[in-house]
Amino acid sequence: MSSLNRLGENTFYIDGVTNIGVYRYGGKCCLIDAGLDKGVAKHILELISENSMELEKVFLTHSHADHAGGCAYLKQQTGCEVFAPGVCAQLVRYSFLIPTTLYGGYPNERMRSKFITPESCECAEITQGDLPEGLSFVHADGHDFEQTAFKTDDGVWFVGDAVSDKETLDKYRISFLQNVGEHLDSLERLKTLEGNVFVPSHGVPVNEINTLCEENIENVREVAETIKRLCKNGLSIDELIERLLDEFNIRLYIMQYELVGATARSYLSYLAERKEIEYVFDGNKLMWKTAESS
Repeated sequence: MSSLNRLGENTFYIDGVTNIGVYRYGGKCCLIDAGLDKGVAKHILELISENSMELEKVFLTHSHADHAGGCAYLKQQTGCEVFAPGVCAQLVRYSFLIPTTLYGGYPNERMRSKFITPESCECAEITQGDLPEGLSFVHADGHDFEQTAFKTDDGVWFVGDAVSDKETLDKYRISFLQNVGEHLDSLERLKTLEGNVFVPSHGVPVNEINTLCEENIENVREVAETIKRLCKNGLSIDELIERLLDEFNIRLYIMQYELVGATARSYLSYLAERKEIEYVFDGNKLMWKTAESS
């Protein structure tokens, strides 16, 4: 069972499949992310209540289900306000859009499971003025349409899915990315952050983030080079997805098809913008082929 772990005078985190940040101010507190579902959210409320804190606000690093799925229950139980960065606020409000953006068309019921589609919840776009004193944020986009990393005045950073730990990278290999170029830019930006503790959403807190950033950068480079190698003679998108799943020993099921498929398309766009991949037509089939000069 997860517990409330202290990281600073007023900063805590609840360990779990997705780590949840807790920042205390007076007798109130805010959360950074809300977990997957009602069960997780209920446990969060129990922990903060046991520690004499009242939930006032929830700040989401981004819109994905394992971060936003608990918001609706938290809001129903406490009346707390919910905030997310930029367009992600609309994705939390209209969460049916999330599997639609992954699949590229109307998703069937299995594509809309709670692991992809959080329960919809009223959500506002976050501004600095919404934050309690002692909390700030910077953008760390790329994994989602927009993403934020939050810093408390204890010098603790909650960096969301801007980085994954080595164990997660080794397990999943093709980490979901909405925009590969923005993700790489964010990793470079994260290396400049000053702080005492950095908490990724998946993994244990660390005292320096550069190592994690470099591991994530190297993983992106490896996936990009693999795609270029696989596309040497031209592949359709479904052929590329199949080859990537084989290459990285990933079992195919519908959620992986959505996530790996969307990520593969993002890599193709990134490589095409760099003129390392080009698209060609074989009759009425669109093929992706490594550029001659690459």
